[in-house]
Amino acid sequence: MGPLNGIKIIEMAGIGPGPFCAMLLADMGADVIRVDRPGGTNLLGLDYDILNRGRRSIEIDLKSPEGVQTVLDLVEKADGLIEGYRPGVMEKLSLGPESCFERNPKLVYGRMTGWGQDGPLSKAAGHDINYVAITGALHAIGTKESGPVPPLNLIGDFGGGAMYLGFGMVCGLLEAKSSGQGQVIDAAMSDGASLLMAGIYNLHNYKKWSDERESNLLDGGAHFYGCYECADGKWISIGSIEPQFYEELLQKAEIDDPDFKAQMDQKKWPALKKKLAEKFRTKSRDDWCAIMEGSDICFAPVLDMAEAPQHPHNKARNTFVEQDNVLQPAPAPRFSRTKPEIRRAPPKAGEHTEEILKDWGVRS
Repeated sequence: MGPLNGIKIIEMAGIGPGPFCAMLLADMGADVIRVDRPGGTNLLGLDYDILNRGRRSIEIDLKSPEGVQTVLDLVEKADGLIEGYRPGVMEKLSLGPESCFERNPKLVYGRMTGWGQDGPLSKAAGHDINYVAITGALHAIGTKESGPVPPLNLIGDFGGGAMYLGFGMVCGLLEAKSSGQGQVIDAAMSDGASLLMAGIYNLHNYKKWSDERESNLLDGGAHFYGCYECADGKWISIGSIEPQFYEELLQKAEIDDPDFKAQMDQKKWPALKKKLAEKFRTKSRDDWCAIMEGSDICFAPVLDMAEAPQHPHNKARNTFVEQDNVLQPAPAPRFSRTKPEIRRAPPKAGEHTEEILKDWGVRS
């Protein structure tokens, strides 16, 4: 029984960050009902979509009055609803906040978009890379040679969007318990990605962060915070920021070059980075792991997605689990009493239509 056991959420089917948010809520025990369109299939063509795990699916034709009425009947029984359409789409379907609040004034109505519900860009198309681009984050990530490098779609879609919508939903649900009133959660990926940059903006405000890529403490500019290639072509990561951790790095790497004593002299960073790169290329990744892993250097091997689930630490913590014969990341975070779990496999569109209508006490 996860911490959200007893909470009922309606998910308007989509792809990417919307399903990920719904997955998080389902992992935590919420009864999440995915509203799929008739004849719907997995939009990514996946037989087993991890992002759809843990919930049931109902098939509803949102273009029909009967379908809209069914959704509103479900809304009457729900604690929350999440949707990731462009602004105005739910209103055109007669399922906007006002229509839903008429049926259930306690409903927490979660809306996730790239640009937000208002503003000059609110109705424009976009993807993670665009939402991150206007926050300062994309400009800061990369090297002098590469220019900006897209950080997968982790910062906008999943971090700035899905995680903040999930956080917003839980906040809204808690507030509704005391006030008896629902509200709209406007989760814009551009807002969330900007907030993720708070610490970097803090440094920038005090001129401790330069807009020049690969010249700062945390962007690969510092020789003691970055990734290095080993003799076998594999990579390791070090993050020896604190003086005592840096000293241990020098000891275990057997570095006695006096130039390395000037750890925070930024003018020396490029030269020291080259020297450290040469040092790490003298041994294989496994050799460096044997020397440094588990120490206070702040060290870890850079693993690919086939290697990561097999790492001893991940295996000990069951960070990855096999469910339905599919290897996937386990629910997180962990709770001492109300344990999150993957309760069911990703549903086929409409698989649980009759079951849901019966369980929620709604007419078909």
